[in-house]
Amino acid sequence: MFEGQPKGLWALALANTGERFGYYTMIAVFALFLRANFGLSAGVAGTIYSSFLMFVYFFPLIGGMLADKFGFGKMVTTGIIVMFLGYLLLSIPLGGVDPATGQTDMIAMGAMIAALLAIGFGTGLFKGNLQVMVGNLYDDPAYAAKRDSGFQLFYMAINIGALFAPTAAIKIKDWAENSLGFSGNDAYHFSFAVACVSLIVSIAIYYIFRSTFIHTEGGKRAVASVSNEPELSPKETKDRIVALCLVYAVVIFFWMAFHQNGLSLTYFANEFTAQSSSGLESMAFDVINLVMIIIIVYAGFMLYDAKTAKSRIIACGVIILALLVLFYKYLNLDGQVEVSAPIFQQFNPFYVVALTPVSMALFGYLGRKGKEPTAPRKIAYGMLIAALAYCVMAAFCVGLPKPQTELDADGIMVAKHVADVTPNLLIGTYLILTFAELLLSPMGISFVTKVAPPKYKGMMMGGWFVATAIGNQLVMVGGLLWGPLPLWAVWSVFIALCLLSALFMFVMMKRLEKVAR
Repeated sequence: MFEGQPKGLWALALANTGERFGYYTMIAVFALFLRANFGLSAGVAGTIYSSFLMFVYFFPLIGGMLADKFGFGKMVTTGIIVMFLGYLLLSIPLGGVDPATGQTDMIAMGAMIAALLAIGFGTGLFKGNLQVMVGNLYDDPAYAAKRDSGFQLFYMAINIGALFAPTAAIKIKDWAENSLGFSGNDAYHFSFAVACVSLIVSIAIYYIFRSTFIHTEGGKRAVASVSNEPELSPKETKDRIVALCLVYAVVIFFWMAFHQNGLSLTYFANEFTAQSSSGLESMAFDVINLVMIIIIVYAGFMLYDAKTAKSRIIACGVIILALLVLFYKYLNLDGQVEVSAPIFQQFNPFYVVALTPVSMALFGYLGRKGKEPTAPRKIAYGMLIAALAYCVMAAFCVGLPKPQTELDADGIMVAKHVADVTPNLLIGTYLILTFAELLLSPMGISFVTKVAPPKYKGMMMGGWFVATAIGNQLVMVGGLLWGPLPLWAVWSVFIALCLLSALFMFVMMKRLEKVAR
């Protein structure tokens, strides 16, 4: 699984892991922060949330264009610096609602928007260009066959950072509130400050191991590498760009549905899901237990692939040790465990990390049999599975009341907890959505780096992120529908969009598979 990959993959993946850890720590609590700190409605908070996500994924288009001119490495470094400044500003508690007037403090709101723009622009310079550099590692014929598996491993590394983010966000907020004496709203800013530290770690990793991937950074080296690739005819270039644009159109609706995890699905966790858990179920809310399961999965694959008795013994020992930790944690369960809404966001990255080797083994097996689906076909299947996830949500939400709000002690309108649905509903939904994500996101990025005309690689990767940006802007639909419609109707909107997108992919399949070959 890990063999035969270029050394630069691990350095770039780790650098991205640090940045993503900080980002997802902030995202885990951001929508709740907007409603609590500024007293915003679900729709307005959702619009701000989705607009930020849009900027995060739109600016890579500009970052890609700049990288095509100045080189990918320079843009990655600049992006980390700009992001750091944005997170630093967001970490400063400036208030939210003026206690004298009950109105939103415009200085605090303005500072937050400035911080979000800086984070978005910095991410635009960093995110897409780092992924292009990963793709460039596989331009070497020695690694070309490993491109898809390489992007799956890269995607897994991103989610390792995201796995610990919700727990970090909750624990650091609680520490600032209970140990340092900050108010609940001001304590959110300590969660945002985590990103500053993680970015320092990322830039350190990047430069310590730079020698393993410096040939992918661009500049003069990029010009030379492009000139060595086969020249495409104008028709071939056009066909590739059109095919990519068709995929971009579908990606819009996937991310619109998927990134409800930070908005309407988080609202559901906050207002409709049981706020405590006990027994075996409660173990799912301890990230250490999830890590033990991941260790068991990877040790299991290590045992299967082991070629020596020593390797098999080590793998068995790791599995037994992880099982003992889980057994010890089970024996020491103590009553009820508090379940905070942001904690549910740990399940998607957990599933990604745990299921990536399963996915790679499955598609590796199908590939050896000559039956592996093409990247466009995987994307279409991913849309069908995303629709299934929201079918589950819609079915279990029939009969539940509409979302409600109430005034808190300070006269601020806040969400009201109106039901105690089992946490297993969201845990299961995130599992299904993760199956869809594993089919679409790493495969889509791999498809772009493979199909994009060499002269437009940066811009085409930017195009992928623009499509993601539009999808993320449309995430606000979940917030706008939250309240006016019954819950089953909210989820049905995403079912319809995912099914229509899958149908579109199947209609265009022959055209897409032609350029993929």
